[in-house]
Amino acid sequence: MDGFVADYISYLRIERAMSPNTVSSYSSDVEKFFLAVGKAPSAVTTDDLRDYVSSRRDLSKRSLARTLSSLRSFFDYLVMEGERKDNPCDAVDLPKLGRYLPSVLSVGEVEAILDSVDLTSWQGRRDKAILEVLYGCGLRVSEAVSLRISCLFLDEGFVRVVGKGDKERLVPIGEAAVDAVRDYLGQRPSAAVSEYDDILFLSRLGKPLSRVSMFNIVKRQAILAGIHKEISPHTFRHSFATHLIENGADLRVVQEMLGHENILTTEIYTHVDRSTWQAAVLDHHPRKRG
Repeated sequence: MDGFVADYISYLRIERAMSPNTVSSYSSDVEKFFLAVGKAPSAVTTDDLRDYVSSRRDLSKRSLARTLSSLRSFFDYLVMEGERKDNPCDAVDLPKLGRYLPSVLSVGEVEAILDSVDLTSWQGRRDKAILEVLYGCGLRVSEAVSLRISCLFLDEGFVRVVGKGDKERLVPIGEAAVDAVRDYLGQRPSAAVSEYDDILFLSRLGKPLSRVSMFNIVKRQAILAGIHKEISPHTFRHSFATHLIENGADLRVVQEMLGHENILTTEIYTHVDRSTWQAAVLDHHPRKRG
Protein backbone atom coordinates (compact mmCIF):
# COMPACT_ATOMS: atom_id res chain seq x y z
CA MET A 1 0.00 0.00 0.00
CA ASP A 2 2.84 2.40 0.88
CA GLY A 3 4.17 2.16 -2.67
CA PHE A 4 0.81 3.08 -4.17
CA VAL A 5 0.44 6.09 -1.87
CA ALA A 6 3.99 7.26 -2.60
CA ASP A 7 3.34 7.03 -6.35
CA TYR A 8 0.03 8.85 -5.90
CA ILE A 9 1.74 11.67 -4.00
CA SER A 10 4.30 12.01 -6.80
CA TYR A 11 1.44 12.11 -9.32
CA LEU A 12 -0.26 14.94 -7.40
CA ARG A 13 2.96 16.94 -7.12
CA ILE A 14 4.33 16.48 -10.62
CA GLU A 15 1.46 15.76 -13.01
CA ARG A 16 -1.34 17.59 -11.20
CA ALA A 17 1.01 20.37 -9.95
CA MET A 18 -0.90 20.65 -6.68
CA SER A 19 0.36 22.85 -3.86
CA PRO A 20 2.32 21.22 -1.01
CA ASN A 21 -0.55 21.90 1.41
CA THR A 22 -3.10 20.20 -0.84
CA VAL A 23 -0.82 17.22 -1.42
CA SER A 24 -0.30 16.91 2.33
CA SER A 25 -4.06 16.97 3.01
CA TYR A 26 -4.85 14.38 0.32
CA SER A 27 -2.08 12.00 1.40
CA SER A 28 -3.03 12.35 5.08
CA ASP A 29 -6.68 11.47 4.33
CA VAL A 30 -5.66 8.43 2.29
CA GLU A 31 -3.15 7.16 4.86
CA LYS A 32 -5.64 7.49 7.74
CA PHE A 33 -8.22 5.51 5.77
CA PHE A 34 -5.91 2.58 5.03
CA LEU A 35 -4.61 2.56 8.59
CA ALA A 36 -8.22 2.16 9.76
CA VAL A 37 -9.43 -0.46 7.23
CA GLY A 38 -6.27 -2.55 7.13
CA LYS A 39 -6.81 -3.70 3.54
CA ALA A 40 -4.87 -3.49 0.31
CA PRO A 41 -6.15 -0.84 -2.15
CA SER A 42 -7.30 -3.54 -4.56
CA ALA A 43 -9.48 -5.16 -1.88
CA VAL A 44 -11.32 -2.07 -0.65
CA THR A 45 -15.09 -2.15 -1.19
CA THR A 46 -17.84 0.45 -1.14
CA ASP A 47 -19.03 -0.99 2.17
CA ASP A 48 -15.54 -0.38 3.63
CA LEU A 49 -15.83 3.26 2.67
CA ARG A 50 -19.33 3.60 4.09
CA ASP A 51 -18.26 1.96 7.36
CA TYR A 52 -15.27 4.30 7.58
CA VAL A 53 -17.42 7.37 6.99
CA SER A 54 -19.87 6.21 9.67
CA SER A 55 -17.02 5.70 12.13
CA ARG A 56 -15.59 9.20 11.71
CA ARG A 57 -18.02 10.96 14.02
CA ASP A 58 -15.18 13.28 15.00
CA LEU A 59 -15.25 14.95 11.59
CA SER A 60 -17.57 17.69 10.39
CA LYS A 61 -19.58 17.21 7.19
CA ARG A 62 -17.14 19.44 5.37
CA SER A 63 -14.14 17.42 6.58
CA LEU A 64 -15.87 14.17 5.61
CA ALA A 65 -16.57 15.56 2.15
CA ARG A 66 -12.90 16.47 1.76
CA THR A 67 -11.85 13.00 2.94
CA LEU A 68 -14.12 11.33 0.39
CA SER A 69 -12.80 13.66 -2.30
CA SER A 70 -9.24 12.62 -1.42
CA LEU A 71 -10.14 8.92 -1.53
CA ARG A 72 -12.05 9.31 -4.79
CA SER A 73 -8.99 10.96 -6.32
CA PHE A 74 -6.73 8.16 -5.04
CA PHE A 75 -8.91 5.38 -6.46
CA ASP A 76 -9.30 7.28 -9.74
CA TYR A 77 -5.50 7.22 -9.89
CA LEU A 78 -5.47 3.44 -9.34
CA VAL A 79 -8.04 2.95 -12.10
CA MET A 80 -5.97 5.13 -14.43
CA GLU A 81 -2.88 3.03 -13.61
CA GLY A 82 -4.75 -0.22 -14.22
CA GLU A 83 -4.55 -1.34 -10.58
CA ARG A 84 -8.35 -1.38 -10.24
CA LYS A 85 -11.26 -1.66 -12.65
CA ASP A 86 -13.64 0.45 -10.57
CA ASN A 87 -13.70 3.29 -8.07
CA PRO A 88 -15.45 2.15 -4.87
CA CYS A 89 -16.19 5.79 -4.01
CA ASP A 90 -18.59 6.16 -6.93
CA ALA A 91 -21.48 4.62 -4.97
CA VAL A 92 -20.81 6.64 -1.78
CA ASP A 93 -22.87 9.81 -1.39
CA LEU A 94 -21.12 12.97 -0.28
CA PRO A 95 -22.48 14.64 2.87
CA LYS A 96 -24.89 17.45 2.07
CA LEU A 97 -23.21 20.75 2.86
CA GLY A 98 -25.00 23.92 3.72
CA ARG A 99 -23.81 27.34 2.66
CA TYR A 100 -20.48 27.97 4.40
CA LEU A 101 -20.18 31.47 5.81
CA PRO A 102 -17.11 31.94 7.98
CA SER A 103 -17.24 34.51 10.74
CA VAL A 104 -16.54 38.08 9.75
CA LEU A 105 -15.18 40.96 11.80
CA SER A 106 -16.78 44.36 11.91
CA VAL A 107 -14.66 47.34 10.95
CA GLY A 108 -14.56 48.30 14.62
CA GLU A 109 -13.32 44.86 15.62
CA VAL A 110 -10.58 44.97 13.01
CA GLU A 111 -9.47 48.36 14.27
CA ALA A 112 -9.50 47.10 17.87
CA ILE A 113 -7.23 44.20 16.94
CA LEU A 114 -4.85 46.47 15.02
CA ASP A 115 -4.76 48.96 17.90
CA SER A 116 -3.97 46.19 20.41
CA VAL A 117 -0.48 45.56 19.00
CA ASP A 118 2.46 46.66 21.14
CA LEU A 119 4.80 48.56 18.81
CA THR A 120 7.69 48.91 21.26
CA SER A 121 9.47 45.83 19.82
CA TRP A 122 10.32 44.74 16.30
CA GLN A 123 8.10 41.68 16.77
CA GLY A 124 5.18 43.99 17.49
CA ARG A 125 5.90 46.01 14.36
CA ARG A 126 6.07 42.75 12.38
CA ASP A 127 2.75 41.58 13.82
CA LYS A 128 1.11 44.92 12.99
CA ALA A 129 2.40 44.63 9.42
CA ILE A 130 1.06 41.07 9.16
CA LEU A 131 -2.40 42.11 10.32
CA GLU A 132 -2.48 45.17 8.05
CA VAL A 133 -1.44 43.06 5.03
CA LEU A 134 -3.95 40.29 5.79
CA TYR A 135 -6.79 42.79 6.07
CA GLY A 136 -5.53 45.31 3.50
CA CYS A 137 -4.81 42.76 0.74
CA GLY A 138 -7.03 39.79 1.62
CA LEU A 139 -4.21 37.27 1.41
CA ARG A 140 -4.40 33.58 2.23
CA VAL A 141 -2.14 32.62 5.14
CA SER A 142 0.07 30.61 2.75
CA GLU A 143 0.46 33.70 0.57
CA ALA A 144 1.31 35.91 3.55
CA VAL A 145 4.02 33.64 4.99
CA SER A 146 5.69 33.32 1.57
CA LEU A 147 5.42 37.01 0.63
CA ARG A 148 8.73 38.35 -0.68
CA ILE A 149 10.24 41.80 -0.32
CA SER A 150 10.95 41.82 -4.05
CA CYS A 151 7.18 41.47 -4.64
CA LEU A 152 6.42 44.68 -2.74
CA PHE A 153 5.87 47.79 -4.85
CA LEU A 154 5.02 50.14 -2.02
CA ASP A 155 5.56 53.40 -3.90
CA GLU A 156 3.23 52.19 -6.64
CA GLY A 157 0.70 50.83 -4.12
CA PHE A 158 0.49 47.13 -4.96
CA VAL A 159 2.02 43.73 -4.19
CA ARG A 160 2.60 40.74 -6.43
CA VAL A 161 1.12 37.62 -4.87
CA VAL A 162 1.81 34.01 -5.81
CA GLY A 163 -1.37 32.07 -5.04
CA LYS A 164 -2.72 28.58 -5.61
CA GLY A 165 -1.20 26.73 -8.53
CA ASP A 166 1.67 29.25 -8.61
CA LYS A 167 -0.65 31.76 -10.26
CA GLU A 168 0.39 35.39 -9.84
CA ARG A 169 -1.89 38.35 -9.31
CA LEU A 170 -1.41 42.02 -8.46
CA VAL A 171 -3.22 43.28 -5.37
CA PRO A 172 -3.50 46.93 -4.30
CA ILE A 173 -2.12 47.75 -0.86
CA GLY A 174 -3.47 50.70 1.11
CA GLU A 175 -1.57 53.43 2.92
CA ALA A 176 -2.06 51.92 6.40
CA ALA A 177 -0.55 48.61 5.29
CA VAL A 178 2.26 50.36 3.43
CA ASP A 179 3.16 52.39 6.53
CA ALA A 180 3.11 49.28 8.73
CA VAL A 181 5.32 47.30 6.33
CA ARG A 182 7.82 50.14 6.04
CA ASP A 183 7.90 50.52 9.82
CA TYR A 184 8.63 46.80 10.18
CA LEU A 185 11.26 46.76 7.43
CA GLY A 186 13.18 49.40 9.34
CA GLN A 187 13.68 46.94 12.21
CA ARG A 188 13.43 43.59 10.42
CA PRO A 189 16.10 41.18 11.69
CA SER A 190 18.71 39.65 9.44
CA ALA A 191 17.80 36.35 7.83
CA ALA A 192 19.39 33.21 9.28
CA VAL A 193 20.66 32.18 5.84
CA SER A 194 20.86 33.98 2.50
CA GLU A 195 17.97 32.02 0.99
CA TYR A 196 15.63 33.79 3.44
CA ASP A 197 16.89 37.29 2.62
CA ASP A 198 13.87 38.03 0.42
CA ILE A 199 11.20 36.63 2.75
CA LEU A 200 9.24 39.49 4.30
CA PHE A 201 8.03 38.08 7.60
CA LEU A 202 10.73 36.42 9.71
CA SER A 203 10.76 34.76 13.12
CA ARG A 204 13.13 35.79 15.92
CA LEU A 205 15.50 33.10 14.59
CA GLY A 206 15.63 34.78 11.19
CA LYS A 207 13.57 32.07 9.49
CA PRO A 208 10.26 32.39 7.60
CA LEU A 209 7.22 32.36 9.86
CA SER A 210 5.18 29.18 9.72
CA ARG A 211 1.44 29.08 9.07
CA VAL A 212 0.91 28.03 12.69
CA SER A 213 2.91 31.00 13.97
CA MET A 214 0.79 33.39 11.92
CA PHE A 215 -2.39 31.75 13.23
CA ASN A 216 -1.12 32.21 16.79
CA ILE A 217 -0.26 35.87 16.19
CA VAL A 218 -3.77 36.59 14.94
CA LYS A 219 -5.46 34.70 17.78
CA ARG A 220 -3.28 36.36 20.43
CA GLN A 221 -4.08 39.85 19.20
CA ALA A 222 -7.80 39.06 19.02
CA ILE A 223 -7.72 37.96 22.68
CA LEU A 224 -5.82 41.11 23.68
CA ALA A 225 -8.43 43.18 21.84
CA GLY A 226 -11.26 41.45 23.69
CA ILE A 227 -12.65 39.77 20.56
CA HIS A 228 -14.20 36.41 21.44
CA LYS A 229 -15.07 35.15 17.98
CA GLU A 230 -13.25 32.22 16.39
CA ILE A 231 -10.44 34.12 14.67
CA SER A 232 -7.86 33.04 12.11
CA PRO A 233 -5.93 34.71 9.27
CA HIS A 234 -8.76 33.57 7.00
CA THR A 235 -11.16 35.73 9.04
CA PHE A 236 -9.23 38.81 7.91
CA ARG A 237 -9.44 37.65 4.28
CA HIS A 238 -13.17 37.16 4.57
CA SER A 239 -13.63 40.50 6.35
CA PHE A 240 -11.58 42.21 3.63
CA ALA A 241 -13.89 40.88 0.91
CA THR A 242 -17.10 41.52 2.83
CA HIS A 243 -16.20 45.12 3.68
CA LEU A 244 -15.27 45.83 0.06
CA ILE A 245 -18.63 44.56 -1.17
CA GLU A 246 -20.52 46.44 1.54
CA ASN A 247 -18.81 49.62 0.42
CA GLY A 248 -19.78 49.15 -3.23
CA ALA A 249 -16.83 47.29 -4.79
CA ASP A 250 -17.64 45.31 -7.94
CA LEU A 251 -17.85 41.58 -7.32
CA ARG A 252 -15.51 40.79 -10.21
CA VAL A 253 -12.89 43.17 -8.85
CA VAL A 254 -13.08 41.37 -5.51
CA GLN A 255 -12.84 38.04 -7.34
CA GLU A 256 -9.61 39.12 -9.02
CA MET A 257 -8.12 40.44 -5.78
CA LEU A 258 -8.92 37.21 -3.94
CA GLY A 259 -7.53 35.07 -6.74
CA HIS A 260 -10.73 33.06 -7.27
CA GLU A 261 -11.03 31.32 -10.65
CA ASN A 262 -14.82 31.13 -10.43
CA ILE A 263 -16.96 34.09 -9.42
CA LEU A 264 -19.40 31.68 -7.74
CA THR A 265 -16.70 31.09 -5.14
CA THR A 266 -16.56 34.82 -4.50
CA GLU A 267 -20.34 35.08 -4.22
CA ILE A 268 -20.36 32.43 -1.50
CA TYR A 269 -17.26 33.85 0.16
CA THR A 270 -18.50 37.41 0.37
CA HIS A 271 -21.82 37.37 2.16
CA VAL A 272 -23.39 40.81 2.40
CA ASP A 273 -26.28 42.07 4.45
CA ARG A 274 -29.52 41.85 2.48
CA SER A 275 -30.25 45.51 3.10
CA THR A 276 -26.97 46.47 1.40
CA TRP A 277 -27.93 44.61 -1.78
CA GLN A 278 -31.48 45.97 -1.63
CA ALA A 279 -30.25 49.55 -1.34
CA ALA A 280 -27.77 49.07 -4.19
CA VAL A 281 -30.44 47.65 -6.51
CA LEU A 282 -33.08 50.25 -5.69
CA ASP A 283 -30.65 53.18 -5.93
CA HIS A 284 -29.36 52.13 -9.36
CA HIS A 285 -32.52 50.75 -11.00
CA PRO A 286 -33.60 52.79 -14.08
CA ARG A 287 -37.18 52.94 -12.74
CA LYS A 288 -36.10 54.64 -9.54
CA ARG A 289 -38.37 57.58 -8.76
CA GLY A 290 -37.06 61.11 -8.50
